[in-house]
Amino acid sequence: MRNMKWYLRAALLLPLATVNYLKTQGTKGRAILIGVPAALLVLILALALHHRDGKPEAAPVMAEASAVETAAVETTPTPPPTPSPVTITLSFAGDCTLGMDDYLGYEDSFNQAYDREGPAFFLEKVKPIFAADDLTVVNFEGPLTESTEKEDKSFAFKGHAEYASVLTEGAVEAANLANNHSHDYGDAGFDDTKTALDQAGITHFGYEDVAIVEVGGVKVGLTGQFTVYENPQHLEDLRNNIQTLKDRGAEVIVACFHWGMENDDTPDPDQVELAHAAIDAGAHLVIGHHPHVLQGVEVYQGRYIVYSVGNFCFGGNYSPPDYDAMIFQQTFTIQDGQVLSDDQVEVIPCLTSSAAGYNNFQPIPAEGEEKQRILEKLRDISDGLGEINIFEE
Repeated sequence: MRNMKWYLRAALLLPLATVNYLKTQGTKGRAILIGVPAALLVLILALALHHRDGKPEAAPVMAEASAVETAAVETTPTPPPTPSPVTITLSFAGDCTLGMDDYLGYEDSFNQAYDREGPAFFLEKVKPIFAADDLTVVNFEGPLTESTEKEDKSFAFKGHAEYASVLTEGAVEAANLANNHSHDYGDAGFDDTKTALDQAGITHFGYEDVAIVEVGGVKVGLTGQFTVYENPQHLEDLRNNIQTLKDRGAEVIVACFHWGMENDDTPDPDQVELAHAAIDAGAHLVIGHHPHVLQGVEVYQGRYIVYSVGNFCFGGNYSPPDYDAMIFQQTFTIQDGQVLSDDQVEVIPCLTSSAAGYNNFQPIPAEGEEKQRILEKLRDISDGLGEINIFEE
């Protein structure tokens, strides 16, 4: 706009200046002929420049600036929201033998109790505990099969396929099969067991087979090993299984072991070595069974090792010498794929029979003096495994 004013002045003054000059030279007519066209030329030039610099050409510049601003907004990354922590509670119980050895006879057997009471009877007293958690895992010790090809051993257990409903009726979701009775009726009996559990909707794992169960949006990895007899291969198998679970995205890893000496409440050096190796490899919890009695609890690298949870729903002995057992519960908090260290565990003392003096195969939470007695026992047998303070009412 400032340039336009300058050209207008020039257009007005140029003819006057031209006329005055030529008048002094005595050529007034020529002054008019020259001055007027010059003024017109100046006006035309001013209009052309005004058109070039005017608003019509300013719009593309504004559009370009707007596009740059929009692009800047669109390319600014928005930070993802921080995931909320998720908590899951896992429960673990010991040996469940849903059946009998033919040698023991039908009278007073698990089979007789099943025929008389039905499948819901056996875990009725502990079902409220299992139903309230996110995942319950037991050691499933003995095949479900109709095979008659029994292994040559002192005790060979088996039950019918329908006995898997004892687990579903009791709110149990997963079972370890790596133990010394899973092949009592050979590979055929073992395969029949897996089929029966599959049909009942029970996740199973053990030996080279690992499992991942998703609970509350969290992937829980389960591995089980039978390590009663020392073998250097156990360590390699353990590490391979844990690595497999990691590769499959497990966020919480539990290693179950069938190990130790029967009726001995002290873990042997092989148990300790394997337990520590499991945690070193990435397990968040170690659960043991097989001794038929309770063994102590250790904290290693901030993680729990339960060396033996004892028997549970055990059809393999109609009158066992020890009825003490426990349910071990741990609540894990997971945030953004990482397990937080919040140390929420509960030991629930149990008895493997709700009847006095004999095994009716119905485990029950201990109460009163019996509960206190079992907690004190666990405290005593854990003393040699390091400082721990979880055995309080």
